[in-house]
Amino acid sequence: MGQTLSEKILGAKAGRTARAGEVVTVSPDFVLSHDNSAAIIQEFKKLGLSRVRRPEKIVIVLDHIVPASEEKYAQNHKSIREFVAEQGIINFFDVHRGVCHQVFVEEGFALPGRLVVGSDSHTTSYGALGAFAAGIGRTETASIWATDEIWLRVPETIKIEFRGKFPPAVSAKDAALKIIGDGGADMADYRAVEFGGEAAKEFSVASRFVLCNMAAEMGAKNGYFPADGVTRAWLSGRAKEAYQAVISDPDARYEKTLTYDLSTLVPQVACPHTVDNVTPVTEVEGTKIHQGLIGTCSNGRLEDLEAAARILKGHKVHKAVRVLILPASLEVYADASRRGLLTVFAEAGCLILNPGCGPCLGAHQGVMAAGEVTLSTANRNFKGRMGSRDSQIYLASPATVAASVLAGVITDPRKVLR
Repeated sequence: MGQTLSEKILGAKAGRTARAGEVVTVSPDFVLSHDNSAAIIQEFKKLGLSRVRRPEKIVIVLDHIVPASEEKYAQNHKSIREFVAEQGIINFFDVHRGVCHQVFVEEGFALPGRLVVGSDSHTTSYGALGAFAAGIGRTETASIWATDEIWLRVPETIKIEFRGKFPPAVSAKDAALKIIGDGGADMADYRAVEFGGEAAKEFSVASRFVLCNMAAEMGAKNGYFPADGVTRAWLSGRAKEAYQAVISDPDARYEKTLTYDLSTLVPQVACPHTVDNVTPVTEVEGTKIHQGLIGTCSNGRLEDLEAAARILKGHKVHKAVRVLILPASLEVYADASRRGLLTVFAEAGCLILNPGCGPCLGAHQGVMAAGEVTLSTANRNFKGRMGSRDSQIYLASPATVAASVLAGVITDPRKVLR
């Protein structure tokens, strides 16, 4: 019997054949952390060690509360910078670079066949480039800093096959929300999710990133697209080193296979207060909103900003709505600027934020008051996620958010494009 990508990568790292359900001890290629590195440092110090085992494998990106909004966050950042210098950690990216997940792939750390773990649940994003990438806890991260090892259970795999083409105003975010709405937030608990099918070969890396990022909201351990020509083209000039693509065997065993026809898909919206509370946009049209958020690690790449700009260009956002634009990285910000997208957003009345996590975690930007509603392209809408526990978050694609901020209510983007 053949093997899945997860079985192959974890088996290669363990130095033996690995099958779903087995536990293996492995050494990851890279381990990621962000602002929570301050807490991880404290865990590491509890181990009584003075030096990390493999500093070249550690990647730290400051992105959650940047720039620091108050003294305690500034102190956390300071302690991280000091630790980085002390330990000789060369893969450090300070507050100006953007969301850790976007920076990680732009810098060429995520490669086909690689094993990446990170102290953030959306580390699954790197599966967009054919890596095995999984979120872990802070204490686990500290242990890897100390030992260069972690044990992982090899996950069973769910295969999701796409066919057809996206209709106008429908995108990968709608596909992700539809899948989660159908299967529930626990549909892939500690499973791998392989995205494939003929239509998947046409997905851009940005679109693949959306689905692998949202795999975390399915409960998945990891999500991935098989590496192909699209992957190789995107990695050209970025890859840190040579790589060999790993793909599942034709006779690999899957727990189940789900098929989605993209041509029948309509814009989707996740309603408060869970990501799997999903409905077609037509069912919630007319819902008043106070804020729109376009960006974050799920939808803050150039093609996302372009989709929003096509709708906003030449128009003004509704006078009762504030709109936040959040590029995922400095690279995306610069590209958007060169293409005139930031001018489109500014002239429409949007507020352009610095690259980072920003409003998504509700710590210092875009915080909502009681009774307010935000329509967001982020990946989570839990109660209190963006401020008051008496506020509400709806999730949707960049096109749906852009159409809605013009009207002041949740709006089907297909109507605007027509």
